[in-house]
Amino acid sequence: MNVPSNLKYTKDHEWVQVEGDVATVGITDFAQGELGDIVYVEVETLDETLDQEEVFGTVEAVKTVSDLFLPLSGEIIEFNDALEAEPEKVNTDPYGAGWMIRIKIADARQLEDLMSDEEYKALIGA
Repeated sequence: MNVPSNLKYTKDHEWVQVEGDVATVGITDFAQGELGDIVYVEVETLDETLDQEEVFGTVEAVKTVSDLFLPLSGEIIEFNDALEAEPEKVNTDPYGAGWMIRIKIADARQLEDLMSDEEYKALIGA
């Protein structure tokens, strides 16, 4: 199970990488493994400002559809367009080419709500 130590995590199995006031978000290796083969990623909230834990999109796998929850309040400023043609990047490279959105962070204090890699490993039993 791949859980990079340089990222923050949510109980909803999303990872967050912060650079300045922008956060890149995707789903974890654990999440993509649980979902199985991902066939579609939908994000219709581009350029919208949402609150922490609001649904920002969905990920569709062969067997299920799951909501994606915003780990931090802010404006969704970018969607990984490559996922439209190749949603399987979420399976093959969840922490790299399979990233989903970038957020302009509204409240940096919310970063304290996120889990460390060790806390996330405890959550998933890794």
